[in-house]
Amino acid sequence: MASHRRVTAAGVQRQQRQLPSLPLLLLLLACAMPLAARAKVVDSYIDKDDRRLIPLTEAFGYAAGGMLEVTISDVVVYKQHTTSENPDLSKMGFFLSVAAPDLVLEERVTEDFKYECILETLENNNLPLFSDSNIQNVVDGAEDSHKFEFTLQNGGQFYLYFSNCEDSKPVSFKLHVEMYNIDSHGRRNYLSVGETELEVLFWVMFSLFTSVVGVWIWTVWSQRSHAQHIHHLMSVLGVFKALTLMSQAAMMHFIERTGSADGWNIAFYIFTFFRGVLLFTVIVLIGTGWSYMKPFLGDREKRILMVVIPLQVFANIAIIVMDEEAPSGKDWFTWRDIFHLVDIICCCAILFPIVWSIKNLREASQTDGKAARNLEKLQLFRQFYVMVVVYIYFTRIVVTLLRNTVQYQYLWLSEAAEQLATLAFYVWIGVKFSPSESNPYLKLAHGEETEMMMTGHPSSSSRE
Repeated sequence: MASHRRVTAAGVQRQQRQLPSLPLLLLLLACAMPLAARAKVVDSYIDKDDRRLIPLTEAFGYAAGGMLEVTISDVVVYKQHTTSENPDLSKMGFFLSVAAPDLVLEERVTEDFKYECILETLENNNLPLFSDSNIQNVVDGAEDSHKFEFTLQNGGQFYLYFSNCEDSKPVSFKLHVEMYNIDSHGRRNYLSVGETELEVLFWVMFSLFTSVVGVWIWTVWSQRSHAQHIHHLMSVLGVFKALTLMSQAAMMHFIERTGSADGWNIAFYIFTFFRGVLLFTVIVLIGTGWSYMKPFLGDREKRILMVVIPLQVFANIAIIVMDEEAPSGKDWFTWRDIFHLVDIICCCAILFPIVWSIKNLREASQTDGKAARNLEKLQLFRQFYVMVVVYIYFTRIVVTLLRNTVQYQYLWLSEAAEQLATLAFYVWIGVKFSPSESNPYLKLAHGEETEMMMTGHPSSSSRE
């Protein structure tokens, strides 16, 4: 049996108490990966869960006339053996809530409405409660499942929640949710408003990165007499970045039409893993002067890599869990916070080798009698340090502010800003470290080689 109802955006608004503004420091815990293309067809299983508030879906932007389809089955409501009182099914049900930033959502789930029933505070909630006769039939076993369809006439960005205001009465049920809009041809479009532009954006960025990587590989090949190992690593990094964008574009294409990524999410996980590991590794190696200034890694640099690479593995495991699991899982927020923490640790760790190099160069310029050369190296490393800090600040803070402040219709702008910043960062590094004879970094490397040939040992600025 299925029923259809029309609800307006105003019909799902609820009275919310004023939330305090979040400190800027907490923005460092915002998600740093590219905007994920998660499926809009969600299957959840709630198993003996007694939480008062359970988020069932992530925020979805509905256009006017957008649809929400919910199919519920295998409903079981438990009660304590010590009481014969039946649960009040009118205190269990679904509702839509206006989207909020992730940190606010987590506060709602963990703290809000701890001592009050949110279902009693809603105004004109037209989504079903468990006291609905159709759901009662599923609870009693008279029907296997029940499907509800909802039309949001005015559109908006909303979360779907389940609320259980009965203490010590856990529930179990299976849920199949489909969220979509209707395009001009009358077809289903499973992309949220604000995401429909992402497929084109990712294809454009894929083309740009492919062109840049092609130019870089040609430069390395044509200047192979000056090329170092780090240049080949940078080529591989660029290839995986382009492949990541290609997989994201393909994911958006299939999600728009079917609601799921059709396997492209696996490719995305693989490419993102290698891209993340290579990015941090390349930054660490450049910061230490490996390959172009010295052919070895010191103990400190090895320790940094031994920390960063495993952390990137953990971060990518967290990404997979976050993408594949619905927010209804009890550990979903935990995995999200793990990813946030790991990303911040990696961002801080990769700065240490650059700081060490700057410190060594500053000391060497005052002691070894080669002030001009060491001051030139010091200036170049300072430029690299500043660019890395600017890149981290922009992609972790500025993009997050943009993502949390723009209207959901323009959410794609935050992704565009992040991708353009990444492209600019890659191009800047490529220009500064291009394998050409006129490159200032290679001039310094040649100077070190000449000195080693004449003296038999490197200068003090190259020693550990």
